[in-house]
Amino acid sequence: MAIIENWIPPTRENWETLLFVWKFFPILPSVQWLTPWYPMGKTSYPSIFNVPGRLAWFLMEIPGVSILLYNMSTLPAKHGIDDLPWQNKVLAGLFAIHYSYRAVMYPLMAPSMAPMNIVVASSAVFFQVMNGTCLGAWLAAYGPTTQEEWRAQLGAGGTLQFVVGISIFYLGLAANYYHDDELREIRRREERRRERVARDEGVRPETVERHYAIPQAGFFKFVLYPHYFLEWCEWFGYWMACGWSCTPAFLFLFNEFVSMLPRAVNGRKWYEERFGPEKIKGRKAVIPGLL
Repeated sequence: MAIIENWIPPTRENWETLLFVWKFFPILPSVQWLTPWYPMGKTSYPSIFNVPGRLAWFLMEIPGVSILLYNMSTLPAKHGIDDLPWQNKVLAGLFAIHYSYRAVMYPLMAPSMAPMNIVVASSAVFFQVMNGTCLGAWLAAYGPTTQEEWRAQLGAGGTLQFVVGISIFYLGLAANYYHDDELREIRRREERRRERVARDEGVRPETVERHYAIPQAGFFKFVLYPHYFLEWCEWFGYWMACGWSCTPAFLFLFNEFVSMLPRAVNGRKWYEERFGPEKIKGRKAVIPGLL
């Protein structure tokens, strides 16, 4: 049963149309270079158009993996494919692992999350729907669906390329978890500090809704947004495992890069204004030693 007839899951013709449209996505996030307005996270502000942080995060991250898995479960049968190669299943599984963390575990583990403007959440939903459809349909039917096609997709040394790509993905994923937890620890430390003060004074501790500090662990010593850089590493490894000619995997990486880069550059300016240039001296925004 199709969710949207001929679109989710897509016919081959409609998939190619979506893939073409997906190439123009960078026009949307390029607006971030023109304004510091980005109403989520540390730069959110009160508005009637805000959505509670945890709910917004879940709703904007879950569509991609849901659509990808739906395509994987429905599209092969429409094209007479009895069983997909193990590579397709592994790649779909990696996508699901990343987004089970990003959509579900991440908001649940956060001590608190700032509200998010519906404009930001809606643009993220569009990103996820396009990405889940384009990549999911490629994995389900419109990319390699036999071992012979995978050998042609990866070329000489294909198994090594696949293994190296998956290894890069896992290293990026693990490092991303670590640096995300360092950001959570900033708020947890503040919660513990307030609890100690409250015990000493015999009062109830204040809830930590918004508290910011300069993170110090890991790659935070060199850049202020290493979790962005490491997520790019994840999806670079994923693209490598898919094969360099996989347009959906490349567009995923590229569109994520152009979406997150201005956020990181503007975020460095935010840190500088809040804590002073001396406090972040020597730290780049997102790419170690470069930017």
